[in-house]
Amino acid sequence: MNKKILSEYIDACKLVEETEQEIKNIRKKKIPSILGNVKGSNPEFPYQPKNFHISGAEFDYGDDRNLRRMEKALTERKERAEEIKMQTEEWMNTIPMRMQRIIKYKIFQGLTWEETAARIGRKATGDSIKKEYQRFFEKK
Repeated sequence: MNKKILSEYIDACKLVEETEQEIKNIRKKKIPSILGNVKGSNPEFPYQPKNFHISGAEFDYGDDRNLRRMEKALTERKERAEEIKMQTEEWMNTIPMRMQRIIKYKIFQGLTWEETAARIGRKATGDSIKKEYQRFFEKK
């Protein structure tokens, strides 16, 4: 695991959210409704006029096929992004807890080195946390 994967994790998280919204929007487009009223009567005597409310979907096979293809592509994109997220989360569980916290604050939350050091505590400075981070990735 390297630093590149950590930056991809952030993008993967955002991509999952954005893609979920795009899929919802496509699903809304797939169901255009048509509403109407129809007049009729009972089939048996005495014939009584009745109004019936009907609804349905206007269906265009070309548009539907394209929407399904788009939904499939977006679903695949979302699955790949979720896989990157999962790999990163699993890797995070294998590294020391202190480094997990440093990565969480600095990379995932985007804090400065000084802000990260303040969150870590124990008299840490921005420079010491940065050096610890760099040494960790030099070993990897």
